[in-house]
Amino acid sequence: MLLCGLLLSGFTGSPLSALSAVYGGAGSVTAGEVGGVKPVNKEQMAKPAVDPVPQIIRAVSPSVVGIIGKASGEPGGPDDRYNLTHGSGIIVKADGWIITNAHVMTGLQNAVVVTSDGTSYNITDTYMDELSDLALIKIKAKSLKPAKFATSSAGIQVGEKVIAIGTPISFSLRNSATVGVISGLNRSVDAAYRLIQSDTAINPGNSGGPLVSMKGEILGVNSLKYAAVGVENMGFSIPADTVQYIMNQLLKYGEVRRPSLGVELEESWPVIVGLPTQEPLTVTKVVTTEARKAGIAEGDVLYAIDGHRVTSLVDINEWFKQYKPGAVVKLLMQSDGDIVARSLVLGQGDPLVNAEEAEVDDDAQAEE
Repeated sequence: MLLCGLLLSGFTGSPLSALSAVYGGAGSVTAGEVGGVKPVNKEQMAKPAVDPVPQIIRAVSPSVVGIIGKASGEPGGPDDRYNLTHGSGIIVKADGWIITNAHVMTGLQNAVVVTSDGTSYNITDTYMDELSDLALIKIKAKSLKPAKFATSSAGIQVGEKVIAIGTPISFSLRNSATVGVISGLNRSVDAAYRLIQSDTAINPGNSGGPLVSMKGEILGVNSLKYAAVGVENMGFSIPADTVQYIMNQLLKYGEVRRPSLGVELEESWPVIVGLPTQEPLTVTKVVTTEARKAGIAEGDVLYAIDGHRVTSLVDINEWFKQYKPGAVVKLLMQSDGDIVARSLVLGQGDPLVNAEEAEVDDDAQAEE
């Protein structure tokens, strides 16, 4: 239309000159060009974009293992050869260290690890942290391919495509892959730490396997899902930064040395039901001598730790990743109606216990 307008207005140059004017071109026009614009190769136009998913699965799958063993306490008795349970794991060191879920290893007897090439290994060491639902196991191996973990969860976006790899339902389905998107971040769902929500299809046996980004990095460890009639594609993964925090402590100490406030706290009703709130936590019990020395009493309420506002137990667990037992923190609290500052030496142990368990919806039970 622009060209027609130029011509109808009395433009006296050649059509090529007109096109050159329209496109802002200058100088001579070479063969095969119009107004300095090169024609597009038809084969290039028809060539579809390469899907990176298969390549990422091929690259990450050698770092994913299956874990299987006897299921203690299950029907069929310990001598039943079919009385087995299984899960997944991620190789984190070439010499045989593997991260998985604690609930995969709990009660598992005579467990073996099977790598993607079909090689079986006995487990020589097991370290578990039930609070985070993570476990670190060791096999006698070398030259394994460790997975690459994302350094932080800060750059993850809702809607980002992800891949889950693991051993769903049957051990014969090892290294199965499913694709989905990140559905939500910072979810506080039946866990001590915040989780990543995705709609990738994960099933019993996927526990302990990786949630993988389009960069081929491990974003998290698949841990649980919601399973009920009418509930679909609601899986949750432990973020990579939490995995690194727990794993580093298990490698160094064989346990997780968490700092503790030495009190039991009760969350507010809005927090329990998932409503946005700034309501503080209430002290229901003072457990340690350090907490008593700090002047903390039952009925006090906690607003902030070192200037960081906290409203839930998960908030405190996440904030405490940067502290060690023995550190001194400043607590902003309310006691007998007065706003007060307390100085507390952090102890060691389970950081907090909620005095009132949240009710679980009967229509949507969390399934590990």
